[in-house]
Amino acid sequence: MKSLSRSFIALSFALFWLPRLGAGATGPVDAAARIIETTGVRGGLVVHVGCGTGALTAALHRSNAYLVQGLESDPGKVAAARSRLADLGLNGPVTVERWDGRRLPYVDNLVNLLVCERPGGLPREEILRVLAPGGAAWLGPVDGKHEVIRKPWPKEFDHWTHHFHGPDGNPVSNDVAVAPPRQLRWVGSPRWSRHHDHMASMSALVTANGRLFYIMDEGSRASIQLPGKWALIARDAFSGVVLWKRRIPEWNTQLWPLKSGPALLTRRLVTTGDRVYVTLALEAPVTALDAATGKTIRTYPETNPALEVITTGKTLLVVSGRWPTKVKPYYQIYSYCWDETSRANRGWAWAGEKRRLLAVEPQSGKVLWKVESPVSPLTLATDGRAVFFHDGRSVVCLGLATGKELWRSEPVRSAWPIRTCFGARLLVSDGVVVFAGGDRKMTAFDAATGKKLWTAAHPRSGHMSPEDLFAIEGVVWSGAIANGGDSGIFTGIDIHSGKVVSRFPPDVKIYWFHHRCHPAKATVRYILTSRTGIEFIDFRKKHWQTHHWVRGGCIYGIMPANGLVYVPPHSCGCYLESKLFGFNALAPGPVPPEAKQPPKAGRLERGPAYDQLLATRPSPLATPDDWPTYRHDPARSGHASTVVPAVDMKVQWSSRVGRKLTAPVVAGGRLFVAETDAHTLHALDATTGKPLWRFVAGGRIDSPPTIYRGRVLFGCADGWVYCLRASDGELAWRFRAAPLERRLVAWEQVESPWPVHGSVLVHDGALYCLAGRSMFLDGGIHWLKLDPMTGRLLAERVFDDRDPETGKNLQVKVRGLSMPVALSDILSTDGRYLYLRSQRMTFDGKREEIAPKDVRQQVGEDVHLFATTGFLD
Repeated sequence: MKSLSRSFIALSFALFWLPRLGAGATGPVDAAARIIETTGVRGGLVVHVGCGTGALTAALHRSNAYLVQGLESDPGKVAAARSRLADLGLNGPVTVERWDGRRLPYVDNLVNLLVCERPGGLPREEILRVLAPGGAAWLGPVDGKHEVIRKPWPKEFDHWTHHFHGPDGNPVSNDVAVAPPRQLRWVGSPRWSRHHDHMASMSALVTANGRLFYIMDEGSRASIQLPGKWALIARDAFSGVVLWKRRIPEWNTQLWPLKSGPALLTRRLVTTGDRVYVTLALEAPVTALDAATGKTIRTYPETNPALEVITTGKTLLVVSGRWPTKVKPYYQIYSYCWDETSRANRGWAWAGEKRRLLAVEPQSGKVLWKVESPVSPLTLATDGRAVFFHDGRSVVCLGLATGKELWRSEPVRSAWPIRTCFGARLLVSDGVVVFAGGDRKMTAFDAATGKKLWTAAHPRSGHMSPEDLFAIEGVVWSGAIANGGDSGIFTGIDIHSGKVVSRFPPDVKIYWFHHRCHPAKATVRYILTSRTGIEFIDFRKKHWQTHHWVRGGCIYGIMPANGLVYVPPHSCGCYLESKLFGFNALAPGPVPPEAKQPPKAGRLERGPAYDQLLATRPSPLATPDDWPTYRHDPARSGHASTVVPAVDMKVQWSSRVGRKLTAPVVAGGRLFVAETDAHTLHALDATTGKPLWRFVAGGRIDSPPTIYRGRVLFGCADGWVYCLRASDGELAWRFRAAPLERRLVAWEQVESPWPVHGSVLVHDGALYCLAGRSMFLDGGIHWLKLDPMTGRLLAERVFDDRDPETGKNLQVKVRGLSMPVALSDILSTDGRYLYLRSQRMTFDGKREEIAPKDVRQQVGEDVHLFATTGFLD
């Protein structure tokens, strides 16, 4: 989002003059409490500008719902603050960064609370640029008073409150800021869905007022046989910070077979912004929760067991019944997954059983009316005046206020019975109800009278999932993108007359794999299909943009809202060297120009040990008994040449270092290990285990350092490469591998969009590393070659989404289930070439085409160790 203009700021932000905070505050804890109370920020990313030695910064970490970062220009105060946080055990959730005192180092719309006691020359435009919509800045004091600035909600953004966007069943957002992804806004855990052949890990996802709510299985990814661990989770929509969780004691079994749903679970979660309506068990009534805290406000016992819920105005509409709770006694009987999928889809299908449809007043819990009728899964919708659904034979219309039947359409068919992975589609828009039942037809009815308006073909658009149906500005859209009808042709039909107003095929030539097993979504600008990855279809220009490197999760898919595209974790095994993983929030461009053309100067910082270390005779190279880098050597062989006794092994020493440690490295009689989430590198005596020193960096260190000639070299998630003196941990130099100082939230901590893996590669007197996450995001991945003795930049290249040989997009080079490498990883070398996963490159950073696998095996070329999901997976 572009920076707001001065005139817009003057008109839109709210200012509040408050008594000076120091009055009555007895210390940092009281001061932090007053700031939180005054601004009303209930969690998210907190930034403390001018944090000094970090006392107030630490106090602003009120709970796990607050992720805090301090900014300080004085290096001595930064070191003192980091030491304080390390002693308190807060490194990670609370961090402190060096700051140049000018531009705030954050992506747009990220910060929920900014605290600046001395704003000085910090422009208001810059403050509002980094603030998330609804976020607050606490500034001052000026003339003894503090000022609070609140960022307004952008008119370009929209919420997504129901599974199909709103209660009308039409999955089309009014968000005009959502556009093809070019930047990462945040990425969160878990990295993967639990299992490709079983129950999808995410059941539902909605958002309103800057918060996300979703139902997720957080059970072990090690084995699907281990129990599910379901929870309702709230995150800040702009920073990704986890705000709260509510455990769900019983949900659908994690062993439910692949691509069989139950699709109906997606309709168990709704938000109105201040409230969340959800079923907190597989068989449970609807419960209303406070959106900010997750605390229960009210339960509606008459809705038990609730199957679907939508809300409009002052009315909750709930479908209640005993299906699909028959899934509880599910046991797998077939070993072949597709046989078991077919069994589940047939055996637990809906075949017309009656249900209760209730209208409930949400504040009091009073049941306004209830009727008994078959209600076909996923078809319940309302336009705010009437209620519509399909009963297995016809479309039915009830009065919203009374529940009385207003009309019943002529019979209109649907697929029968309704498989668990499926659901008919019904939407209401512009006074018209459109129904598509999976029988290759769709029918439109007048919403007021039930009169049939037209019938048209409805192409196949779902692979083991509900099919697609959109109404955008008076046009009904559908496309042939699945199950044999995969021509990709989209057709637009006038919603009132049924006449075809547009028809076009894809205008890109690319390999299509198969539909991604979830319904597509749309905005008023784009249709976001799931034909192979995420395709942005500009239906006005009849233009497709493909993103095979982005993959939505089965059953649910993706969500366009808040100017972003939210992509839940998936479990797919294709394109593993190029496809994003984790829970991603993706933003459109433009990417800052510095991301592709970083400055050559001003990126190297010399530390206190720089001159002395250069003047000292270099330590010798590693001995055969050393293990100086990750997996022992630059080839990452994991093979040691030292002799280890096969029997009579005894513990020589043990030392408590911290939590979540990397693998260790050993050189020169010292052992080095990184405490990843605490950003701390530890040095111990290799013989005794005695701690020698520790160094706190600016972000995660995901793998151990490389020890070279008395130097400890490592990359960091803050985008810098560090060099420490091995004897005492004193900083010799650090080089900013990231093209610019910028921060976002990744894996629940503050990181650079261009992190560097801890284990840098040193070969033949040169240090090699990568800074970045994906060649498709934030300008790409930066390949760097440094002098390990001095930190001097020797060479740099940018690996972006273009083939270096042809200039074409990397996606056109798909081979079967593989795409060219596009994700970062630890580098390796065989002495002839460098390798990034399966990608071969020269020592000057030129990416080269490599022979197909069968040819390599014959001629013995390019045989090197790599992992398709990365060395650290």
